[in-house]
Amino acid sequence: MNRILLAYSGGLETTVAIPWLREQFDAEVITMTVDLGQGLELASIHERALAAGAVRAHVVDARDEFVREYILPALQAGAVYEDRYPLATALGRPLMARRLVEIARMEGAGAIAHGCTGVHNDQVRLEASIRALDPSLSVIAAAQAWTATVEEKVEFARQRRVAVPDPATPTYSIDSNLWGRAIASGGLENAWVEPPEDIYTLTRSPQESPDQAAYVELDFQAGVPVRANGVDMSMLELIESLEIIAGAHGVGRIDVVENRLAGIKEREVYEAPAAVVLHTAHKELEKLVIPRDLERVKHDLSRIYADLVYSGQWFSHTRQTIDAFVAAVQPRVTGSVRLKLFKGDCRIVGRRSPYANVAADMLPAAAPQVV
Repeated sequence: MNRILLAYSGGLETTVAIPWLREQFDAEVITMTVDLGQGLELASIHERALAAGAVRAHVVDARDEFVREYILPALQAGAVYEDRYPLATALGRPLMARRLVEIARMEGAGAIAHGCTGVHNDQVRLEASIRALDPSLSVIAAAQAWTATVEEKVEFARQRRVAVPDPATPTYSIDSNLWGRAIASGGLENAWVEPPEDIYTLTRSPQESPDQAAYVELDFQAGVPVRANGVDMSMLELIESLEIIAGAHGVGRIDVVENRLAGIKEREVYEAPAAVVLHTAHKELEKLVIPRDLERVKHDLSRIYADLVYSGQWFSHTRQTIDAFVAAVQPRVTGSVRLKLFKGDCRIVGRRSPYANVAADMLPAAAPQVV
């Protein structure tokens, strides 16, 4: 029998896709759920997949890998799409694709299915990454191949005694992981209208944030954030801590109209307290320790890197080559940055590094004297 591996979120579309794929393709369905820090109830998702007919349900905690192999390289590269979006969702898709390909090979699956409901950024990123890693695998966009209405899908599941989540239409399209939240659609499509306060969960309104500023001192070692306010932390712990501190002071709200892959412009709102603080600090420390010309080259490559990630080209030779350049710069990115968080503002108020004075080996050779 054929085997299909389904990227499983636990929501309505991917839950009803399990019996539909099984019947449509006469296949065993195996699911995979990746925890990137989106707050999933992993035990219940595992049970829901099995109850819906999956023969096996893989649940992968990839938070450490996400931080180490995706967030950190993007932070060091200064990858912020169109100078605003720190690429939380975009960075998660290649990791999800890599794990899907690994498990598909392990399980002997010939196809990978997903529940993306439209040909948007995320579908392009996911499918481009899968094909870059293993072109032999077929990709099934289940939610698009099955054109039934939501009500028809719920009835299909009911007839097969498959319990599905509440089919109520969400007000917004939301994606989240430990690097940030993306909120789109609904009333946000009108770019003139101010986003309502109820869309935010990670950040407090600047008007309601504390009247006294918070100061955060971040220490970097070779481009890696290793300490906050004198306390050694893993980068995952540091991100979680900064999310709480910066979010409480209203830092990390981003309201932007961005250029989508399909060639349209669309308004999206992001919450990324930790990403905003870390990018601000890393960029400032880098400016302190590298010469002007190198800084300008790095700035141009940062934009290219962000475009590659946004466009689903993580597994590209260009991105890997830029990583090699960035790695050559990072040993000097060592020191401390002090930030002031107040009423939604994240401001640099201090910086220091043992490399602040450019070393002799970084300077151009002295011009020969004319005698």
